[in-house]
Amino acid sequence: MAKANTPKRPTRDEFELEELGNQLVEAKEDGDKRAFTVWGEAEKVYGRITVLDSRTRLVHVENDGVTRKIPFLGIMKVRYG
Repeated sequence: MAKANTPKRPTRDEFELEELGNQLVEAKEDGDKRAFTVWGEAEKVYGRITVLDSRTRLVHVENDGVTRKIPFLGIMKVRYG
């Protein structure tokens, strides 16, 4: 049985993951809208972080009343939107 040839998410070291975590905490605390580059999605996700769920490792991003739950490891970049 052949494996599907799908690209794998790039691996990141502890420093990169810690830096991403710090950016997400800062974004939640200041309440500003941000642009998130998410692995496997063609377009950026825009919105405000409402919940950082450490148990499920999901980041809840709200934009125009719609909440998306994005896996922490799926977030590649966080920028001001």
